[in-house]
Amino acid sequence: MELYKGRPETNEGRLEREIRVYDFLDDHGIEYWRTDHAPADTMEVCYEIDAVLGATICKNLFLCNRQKTQFYLLMMPGDKPFKTKEITSQIGSARLSFASPEDMEKYLDIRPGAVSVMGLMNDHENHVQLLVDEDVMKGEYLGCHPCVCTSSLKIRTEDIFGKFLEAVHHDMIKVTLTGE
Repeated sequence: MELYKGRPETNEGRLEREIRVYDFLDDHGIEYWRTDHAPADTMEVCYEIDAVLGATICKNLFLCNRQKTQFYLLMMPGDKPFKTKEITSQIGSARLSFASPEDMEKYLDIRPGAVSVMGLMNDHENHVQLLVDEDVMKGEYLGCHPCVCTSSLKIRTEDIFGKFLEAVHHDMIKVTLTGE
């Protein structure tokens, strides 16, 4: 795997949802680096990508309440265990579970295995609330998928939580997860 600055030289073989991410980042002056790889649908593969990116790879979980009326994208360090009870009291929503692949595609235009903060650019009506574990914000760079699991991006943390969120008109709720 190699690290390249910016978008691929050609769009050939790339899905439209991935190309839209590069267009969006370029249009908003957000600097990024990219690596291409085999499908990264497990955290183990993500750790290999992490070594190439030199960035914190996040575990991204797409969650919903029992009634499926509230949706959440949780960004947390990949090595931290997720305990539902830790987050429910912090956001005032009981009985969280994983949202369906259909809702993931409907609101974020992402399929399982490629969940990423980049999907918020597709959530024009703000159906999804971003939740961010405080540890995610400590690193200089973040690693995330460009809405596909065959490429990964390295972006400055401050650009994700500044320029990017402002451009997609989303805010975030900072949460504290211990994994205990």
